[in-house]
Amino acid sequence: MKENVIIDLKNITKSFDGDLILDNINLYIRDKEFITLLGPSGCGKTTTLRIIAGFLEPDGGDVVFAGKVINKVPAHKRQVNTIFQRYALFPHLDVYENIAFGLRVMKKNEKQIKQKVEEMLALVNLRGFERRNIESLSGGQQQRVAIARALAVDPKVLLLDEPLGALDLKLRKDMQVELKSIQKRMGITFIYVTHDQEEALSMSDTIVVMDGGKIQQIGTPTDVYNEPKNAFVADFIGESNIVDGIMKKDRVVEFSGHVFDCLDGGFNENEAVDVVVRPEDVEVVAVGNGMLTGTVTSVTFKGVHYEIIVDIGGFLWMIQSTDVQNVGDRIGLKIDPDAIHIMKKSEYSGMFGDFSSYSEEFDELSDVNAGIDTEGEENE
Repeated sequence: MKENVIIDLKNITKSFDGDLILDNINLYIRDKEFITLLGPSGCGKTTTLRIIAGFLEPDGGDVVFAGKVINKVPAHKRQVNTIFQRYALFPHLDVYENIAFGLRVMKKNEKQIKQKVEEMLALVNLRGFERRNIESLSGGQQQRVAIARALAVDPKVLLLDEPLGALDLKLRKDMQVELKSIQKRMGITFIYVTHDQEEALSMSDTIVVMDGGKIQQIGTPTDVYNEPKNAFVADFIGESNIVDGIMKKDRVVEFSGHVFDCLDGGFNENEAVDVVVRPEDVEVVAVGNGMLTGTVTSVTFKGVHYEIIVDIGGFLWMIQSTDVQNVGDRIGLKIDPDAIHIMKKSEYSGMFGDFSSYSEEFDELSDVNAGIDTEGEENE
């Protein structure tokens, strides 16, 4: 049942130069929701945002806003506003005039403009910055001006296209908290685009995971992390060990040479499946006490835990533990039923989950940097 829906994308398709970028996208967005479009470069997330904004027209399908089809409505007449990664502020205008710009276009009077600009400056914690030159501001301050300018015209929906990408890590984390707080205080819909999984998990009410022009999964951050629909989602959202398994029967699965109890059912007997086990859900035990046994191939200190790579029958598992191990150690691994998640086989099966792929990528990068192989470079 769709309740409080402000935007409804129906069967949206879009191609560029014969390449299908969006493949029959269906997505509805609720009023006052913080929803994030998450995926790798080229997955279609920014194209989706630009279609909502009115910067692009879909080749097929409808964009419905508050119950009305708006495909032909130009961008400046839509009740949405957009914040870009590069902010697009006017360098020749001070902070006050940047925020006032949209209000002047709307022909508001000076009293209304002054009241709204002051309100926005307070919202983004920039009181006293009214007459500052834009180029004298830090990246975080410029970001706040861009947010204030976008919100000053009272849009129903704010679109944010990788808005924190140019900030350093600490400022980025601070702004994540700030943006979520602003969204709650303003009570409007935020549609956020990012390729950063941690950003999506920490900020969103709903995450839409995209790849190859298709929606792979829609859910809360908790659902998407704990119950991924396929190997792509499991790999893209956090670290995952993804192995081939066989469902012996409901709540019983075999993988890596051992039969495990699990919590999942609804599969056919002896159905081939993908099994996900998160690195933080594996307990390191003595060899005789583990369900699986492997050899430690690398150990990396990550601050709050050690990242341990373990060779189990030629498949490299990642384990996150607060107990240090040594390279070459034989260790046991204990996995509880609630740590095991079963997924249907998909087009992504076999592509992720073995951490040997990382070392292969680094080897290739080393070869390129050494000048051995300079062919095949790709632009993002």
